[in-house]
Amino acid sequence: MHQYQYLTKTKNRGMSLVGLIFVLGILAVLVVLASKIAPTVIEYMSIKRAISAVKLTNAGSASEIQMAFNKQADVGYITSITGRDLIIEKTETGLEIGFFYTKKIPLVGPASLLLEYEGTTAKNATVQKK
Repeated sequence: MHQYQYLTKTKNRGMSLVGLIFVLGILAVLVVLASKIAPTVIEYMSIKRAISAVKLTNAGSASEIQMAFNKQADVGYITSITGRDLIIEKTETGLEIGFFYTKKIPLVGPASLLLEYEGTTAKNATVQKK
């Protein structure tokens, strides 16, 4: 038996430098995407809270609902839609408020990401897109 034989049978463990650079590149792309998408998701949540608050105030007409939403939008820094963009429908349970809008996020060159947001105060309902 050779005295150096046990040294050659050890296995290398870990990640190579090329593998590490590849993984860090993918993580960097994901962080950039998340940083561009997060503000639109936060605004979407603000819109949902605003239409719920407007519905709770029991505003009577469509114009009163639109004005109340515009006040909520000013406070909540909502810029994607206005009161005129709301979809207001009469149902058996009262007025239901909905919305639908798209957000285009430029990525690199001609590539962009298109997000479609919709919401309503009605339970188990979908929004009729304008």
